[in-house]
Amino acid sequence: MSADAAPGEVLSSGSRFKEKEGEKKKSVTIYDIAKVAGVNPSTVSRALNKPGRVSAKTQRLVEDAVDKFDFRANPFARALQTGQTKNLGLIVADITNPTFFEIIRGAGRSAALRDYTLVLAESSESGDAELTAARRMLGTVDGLILASPRMDDEDIRILAGDKPVVVIHREIQGIPCVIPDAAKGISQAVRALTAHGHKKLVYVAGPPRSWMSDRRWEGIHAACEWSSLVATRMDSTAPTLEGGRRVARAVRESGATAVMTYNDLLAIGLMQELQAAGVEVPDALSIVGFDDIFGADFTTPSLTTIRSPLGECGSLAARLMLDLLGGSESETQTLLAETELVMRGSTGRLLTV
Repeated sequence: MSADAAPGEVLSSGSRFKEKEGEKKKSVTIYDIAKVAGVNPSTVSRALNKPGRVSAKTQRLVEDAVDKFDFRANPFARALQTGQTKNLGLIVADITNPTFFEIIRGAGRSAALRDYTLVLAESSESGDAELTAARRMLGTVDGLILASPRMDDEDIRILAGDKPVVVIHREIQGIPCVIPDAAKGISQAVRALTAHGHKKLVYVAGPPRSWMSDRRWEGIHAACEWSSLVATRMDSTAPTLEGGRRVARAVRESGATAVMTYNDLLAIGLMQELQAAGVEVPDALSIVGFDDIFGADFTTPSLTTIRSPLGECGSLAARLMLDLLGGSESETQTLLAETELVMRGSTGRLLTV
């Protein structure tokens, strides 16, 4: 049993709180609990919020009374009294994309350690849908974490004027951010491709409004210039398996012998389509994904990828948010999490053209 309550707080009763048919269900208050337990309402509040401040006997009396009503603390009533919901909002671009699984888990674990609950929503890669979800969340959370946001910078700043906001996978002036630093992983990948004899590389980009997609391209372009590897950028229809399949023909016709993709889903879809067309991977074309999602090593051959510390990003974002809510006086931060190349079977020495 766990609950937060204060004198006068309304509590929602469960199925064991009976009422006559047709009657409006009565809300249980802390005074009802106090009456059944035979103690003062303030004692009930202490027992619920800080059990160590009452005797074991009193704690048991309160818990027995609570069990009779089978109540759950009403978070909206608590928010009215304390100004805190103990909820953190997390909005992701696509809930079906495994890239976000570890971000959600990392944020959730850090939130739970500080007695917060994570409330989740997705934008389906739409800036408008994302802004709508964020506005609806504002009244029920203490702060918002935006993972790979698609809305405009100014909209994010406006949201931050109402509640604290932390952003993952994007840098916005004046907003705390957590970003995977792609430079190391990209440099390692380009050097490996160069060592394997590749001369031309194509980058399959992510969504047009993806800040991370542009930053990854900038890193690839700079690393390829340093290594004398010709690099070109190619758009995709979606950062999904199907998006990877649809771009396969254009990749093959580009004349590139190496491909780096915005994420692993694009890389896997691309590999599947090329193999169905008889293209040998990696003999004829090497493929490098990005993020190292769960299942990246399930393909044949297994996918070479640039690993992003996704769980760490989620955890850092939640901790940064909780520090802000706790009154931290630290300046606006941009936290970087390092990436690294994970070499697997989808890259190798060029054998055929």
